[in-house]
Amino acid sequence: MKKVAFLTGGTGFVGGNLARALLDDGWHVRALARPESDRRNLAGLELDIVEGDLLAPNVAELMTGADAVFHVAALYSLWRRDRDALFHSNVLGTHAILEAARSAGVPRVVYTSSVSAIGVKSGGIADERYQSPPERLIGAYKQSKYLAEQEALAAARAGQDVVIVNPTTPIGPWDRKPTPTGDILVRFLTGRMPALVETGLNFVDVADVARGHLLAYDRGRSGERYILGGENLTLRALLRRVGEASGRRPPLLTVPVWLPLAVAWLEEGLLSRVGHQPRIAVDAVRMSRESMFYDTSKAKDQLGYDPGPLDAAIRDAIRWFAENGYLLKRAR
Repeated sequence: MKKVAFLTGGTGFVGGNLARALLDDGWHVRALARPESDRRNLAGLELDIVEGDLLAPNVAELMTGADAVFHVAALYSLWRRDRDALFHSNVLGTHAILEAARSAGVPRVVYTSSVSAIGVKSGGIADERYQSPPERLIGAYKQSKYLAEQEALAAARAGQDVVIVNPTTPIGPWDRKPTPTGDILVRFLTGRMPALVETGLNFVDVADVARGHLLAYDRGRSGERYILGGENLTLRALLRRVGEASGRRPPLLTVPVWLPLAVAWLEEGLLSRVGHQPRIAVDAVRMSRESMFYDTSKAKDQLGYDPGPLDAAIRDAIRWFAENGYLLKRAR
């Protein structure tokens, strides 16, 4: 008899890939989706879509009979105007899902946090033992993910079986919005990135992140968090590899961080008040000041997590963006 997974966030990037990994692993998937959500990432998959919201009073009923809850859903935004919505969805939503899972008697919850909740270790590489002081986490998104993770840890301390995974920066197919990283790839591939800011991130194949969720369900320890990452790279090094896969030359120019920061403050802080749609979020530029590098040793040792080369993810992302019309725009 198939195990039943109750999945939130299945219409999104990581969630869409996790839905496929669960199905490939033999699970029956019950995916929660809001009535107004874009469900193209789930199109054609043999799963059940149940309509509802994270905070709906009937979520526990929808979970009944599930062997696990995979809580992936989260609002991602770096715009300051979305602060209240971020806390409502990410913190209150996580509290509600954990409470519903307890009420429904679901044996295990795998909660998708983020390395954003861990923060950046200045001048070094962070692992699960590191925690940036909450007040130093840049922006409402990171702060909301930190507080949501505290909800998961509190539930685990109270006896609920909750395993936490912290993905880094995934790359791959079904990045439909796209994510900020996906947007960088699209702009580069369409000739709209003449320069870059020197920064660094840990990049990982989204398929490895999805498989890491299954490993966390199988082998993770309740109350523990596991970084699901890949390679620590500068943005320039990443774009060099994207260029090799696509035949494009990476940007030669480097922009000092004060320049986009000034533009962001002008657009988001001032011009947005008179109806201008800002292009750069202040918090996004502030984050780029430090390299966000992470160590995945714990997930490898305890879960058997084994991320593959990033080049496959880059090729999959390029192919998916091309097939779905994202690369039709060209530089003016």
